[in-house]
Amino acid sequence: MAELTLARAARPGRNPFVVQGSVYCDTCLAGFETSKTTYIAGAKVRVECRDRETQDLVYSKEGTTDSTGKYSMTVDEDHKDQICDCMLVSSPRKDCQSPSAGRDRGRVILTNNNGLVSATYPLCQFYGFHGGTAHVWLH
Repeated sequence: MAELTLARAARPGRNPFVVQGSVYCDTCLAGFETSKTTYIAGAKVRVECRDRETQDLVYSKEGTTDSTGKYSMTVDEDHKDQICDCMLVSSPRKDCQSPSAGRDRGRVILTNNNGLVSATYPLCQFYGFHGGTAHVWLH
């Protein structure tokens, strides 16, 4: 049975999931987007999924923001028996590089067994980096 489960996890699903969002620097330290918000090109984000029981890492995919600070990652597998998180990895901005405690990761749902019609929706929101005078947020 374990071998069958591993084979299903490795096989691409029929309906891939699209994890989308943007990464921005909160120069006003407001904790949300303002008129002074700047978006960060080249920031790295990651999706990780762990087995619910063993907490072993079973999936990891990294993405990078484009020139407008937006990212989009396709996840082909259904992760219904796993706990998945989206997280900030790094920022190229020297003034926004340290992850903010409590704002650096969040849970994402990557399964078709949840009643949602679309697999394309912003799953990772409001996580961040901070520096001496600015914060970076994943929206």
